[in-house]
Amino acid sequence: MTALKHLAAAVIAAFALSAQAAPLESLPTNGALIVVPAFGEVRHVNDQAIVMLTVEEVDKDKAAAASRVNQKMKQGLEIVKQEDPQASLKTQGYYTYPVYPEEPAPVPGQPRKPRVPTAWRVGQSLQVTTVNLAGLPKTVAAAQRIMALSNLQFGLTPETTRKLDDQRIAATYTNLNERINSIAHAMGRKLSDAVLDTVDFEGSGNFVDRVSITGSRVMAAPAAAYATSEAVVEPSFEAGETTLQMRLVGKVRFK
Repeated sequence: MTALKHLAAAVIAAFALSAQAAPLESLPTNGALIVVPAFGEVRHVNDQAIVMLTVEEVDKDKAAAASRVNQKMKQGLEIVKQEDPQASLKTQGYYTYPVYPEEPAPVPGQPRKPRVPTAWRVGQSLQVTTVNLAGLPKTVAAAQRIMALSNLQFGLTPETTRKLDDQRIAATYTNLNERINSIAHAMGRKLSDAVLDTVDFEGSGNFVDRVSITGSRVMAAPAAAYATSEAVVEPSFEAGETTLQMRLVGKVRFK
């Protein structure tokens, strides 16, 4: 019985060794359609800034609050135009709403008293789009004597984005060719056997252009910081860079 077990083990081992020694057969790839994703990106230093400057006033007299906001916005516009004549300006977000006192806890069985506002909050924003990044700290500091810096975002001008688009497409298409070459080699086929069937620069509808921006961003300041009569020290900004990314999908058919 022991001899039979040894014989069976020897037969199994022999089969295993012969299976390992036998070369693996490759699947036929004639006419195969291969879907290949590709990626590309380009980077560029940001050359544009979008600044949001805000004026806000609170007063018991709604007209008085509005008048001060209007006056400060007019002064702020003049300052920005003087500091950066080439900037694109856009006023927006004018608002007026009542300020109510803290409501006391309701008394059971008694009707609520009508709420009466104790003051009015009035505000307006100015959007400044500029390519003068070297003079931006001076412009913002001058405007901050009247207004508050509520938001700042760096990015690329439309002209720069259009120029980079050619490079982004070229980088993505180069990556596609590199991947096709690697796939053909892995499949044991020559690159000359592959025919590019389709190139979808929209990523088959599943992917959109991705933009990554690095740099300074300043968010809303508290209302108490909205105005000062003193000179403001220039802020420090770093424009950073923007990365433009693209994804495409190519379909390759082997002869």
